[in-house]
Amino acid sequence: MYDAARVEATIELLTECETSWKSARPLPADIIINHYFKARRFIGSKDRGAIAELTYFIIRNRATLRWWAARHNLDSPRAMAIAALALQHKKTLPDLHNIFNGEHFSPAKCNTEEAAFAKAIAGQSMLHEDMPTHVRYNYPQWIEDELQSSLGENWQEEIAALNVEAPVDLRTNTLLTTREDLLEGLIKEGYEVVPTPLSPVGIRMQSRAPIFTSEYFKRGWFEMQDEGSQLVSLLLPAKAGDKIIDFCAGAGGKTLALAASMQNKGRILAWDTSSKRLEQMAPRLKRAKVDNVQRHVIESEHDAFIKRHKDSANGVLIDAPCTGTGTWRRNPDLKWRSNATHLQEILDIQKRILESASRLVKVNGYLLYITCSVLESENERQVEAFLQLKKNFRVVLLEKIWNNFSQQTMRQGSMLHLTPHKDGTDGFFASLLQRYE
Repeated sequence: MYDAARVEATIELLTECETSWKSARPLPADIIINHYFKARRFIGSKDRGAIAELTYFIIRNRATLRWWAARHNLDSPRAMAIAALALQHKKTLPDLHNIFNGEHFSPAKCNTEEAAFAKAIAGQSMLHEDMPTHVRYNYPQWIEDELQSSLGENWQEEIAALNVEAPVDLRTNTLLTTREDLLEGLIKEGYEVVPTPLSPVGIRMQSRAPIFTSEYFKRGWFEMQDEGSQLVSLLLPAKAGDKIIDFCAGAGGKTLALAASMQNKGRILAWDTSSKRLEQMAPRLKRAKVDNVQRHVIESEHDAFIKRHKDSANGVLIDAPCTGTGTWRRNPDLKWRSNATHLQEILDIQKRILESASRLVKVNGYLLYITCSVLESENERQVEAFLQLKKNFRVVLLEKIWNNFSQQTMRQGSMLHLTPHKDGTDGFFASLLQRYE
């Protein structure tokens, strides 16, 4: 494909995204992109990569690009594409006329306003001194106050890090191999990999490559999982022979990590409200040679099935639904698909899940509450409100469970906060609670 065809595909994708995000059930960008490519199998892999890269760049920098367009009374995916090409890729007006040429598979020719816009911004840098803070750092204005207060004095560096593309991390399946053997094998296959700095089972890819074609993936030696997700999974004291409940199991990333911690012994009950997500876990369990997991679809956090397991679990893991602010570098469209109403709905759901899941923990058992959010309202505030209601639960100091974290990773001495700027991971929160009676 020529550059013009790639840009036209990007504009089509952005148009689909913007339309979906205004609907009652907005779709994630990756799903929209996958559907788009499936319907156009003639697009080659290199072209797909280039189209996806430009699309995600525009999504990451949507507020900045729209600000430039708005100064010229424009607001469209075409205008954002013109801004990205001129400001980031330094395309000149003649370059843009060659791309927006109106030919088959190319964008329509620039109208008078678009041409004037392209000419005016040529040679400019992406950032401008007149930009408001939320535009400069590319986040929705409605979340500004809480985002800044939650991230503390280094909030600018933290938000900037949330807008940088994330690395690819792998979790070693210690049921089948060691990190050292996996590293050696991947390097022999030609992959550029190094150990992750914090997780004892993590591997980080230093350059992007088709890792799922690796023979070691087919053998079940690893799963793709961010280092932060690996770390919070390790905080639950799950051992061989335990009964563990993964309350919001999804497709099983943390379920698989728990199975490895338990040496594939004992029992893990993996629950979720989505049968589709639980079905995605099945091939992963088979590949990883995990056979101590029982999956079950629950209707809600109040499903009558849950009562059967009251006071019976050694540990319960809640990977709670959240805004996903900690994963913005992987899912930048989340910023533009959420709003204040959505946040309040999530807070209510988190509260109900904590209340319901706590009933499952036996005396002296553990409850691990996790989010991939950096917002205090979803994190500390939820745990504090829960402890006000449940006097038989107490926070466990994390250093008593695992002492590999530096003090700068701790806040309030008991709750784990991971961020891209500080730790090089996705943004994660974790609080480990123990039941007494």
